[in-house]
Amino acid sequence: MVDRLANSEANSKRIAVVEGCFGAAGQPLAIPGRVLIGEGVLTKLCRKKPKARQFFLFNDILVYGNIMIQKKKYNKQHIIPLESVTIDKVPDEGDLRNGWLIKTPTKSFAVYAATATEKSEWMNHIGKCVEDLLLKSGKAPTGEHAAVWVPDSEATVCMRCQKVKFTPVSRRHHCRKCGFVVCGPCSERKHLLPSQSSKPVRVCEFCFVQLTAEGAAARSDSLGRLGSKFHNMSDDDDDDDSSD
Repeated sequence: MVDRLANSEANSKRIAVVEGCFGAAGQPLAIPGRVLIGEGVLTKLCRKKPKARQFFLFNDILVYGNIMIQKKKYNKQHIIPLESVTIDKVPDEGDLRNGWLIKTPTKSFAVYAATATEKSEWMNHIGKCVEDLLLKSGKAPTGEHAAVWVPDSEATVCMRCQKVKFTPVSRRHHCRKCGFVVCGPCSERKHLLPSQSSKPVRVCEFCFVQLTAEGAAARSDSLGRLGSKFHNMSDDDDDDDSSD
């Protein structure tokens, strides 16, 4: 079906309509071979509270944005390459039902559909698109994903020290590594997470210690292998070293 629609006039018109809804601030979406699979409103679990967002599923990307005027105008366009996406179910909890996680190396979040049927259709279509992309490219599924941020409303005190209560003065912060809601003193550190940013980002003290230890271990292991290689290089071993 996707191959049949790829170069069809109907598909081109549908994509043009989506581009028009995002206006000049949105990125162009029409490229050869891209097909609009489906669209709909999903509730995205944001930091402050759940919010309705318009989602568009293409055969290679997932696009979403804020709803200004339904079916007419959207802003704050986000584009997620499907090759980097992994989806997981999340249990129903209170009013938040029919949800799943969209996880990528740069950002991960939960979304919720209006019905169980709608959830199943979204997950099946996203899963099929990801599977087809990986099959064509020969790439392996992404192994690393950004943490899903815990919503502000779920933490009245710091999730690390368990002491600092959040107030208008004592603000909430999020650790970019674990997604926990933490206080200022518990998140004064920054660490480079290349998949999320080219600059060091805020992490909690617990994750900073872990990341620093992992980095030190990796450097030590690398130096150990390098040292071992040079140690074995002598005039008598030149032939053997060529296979290292």
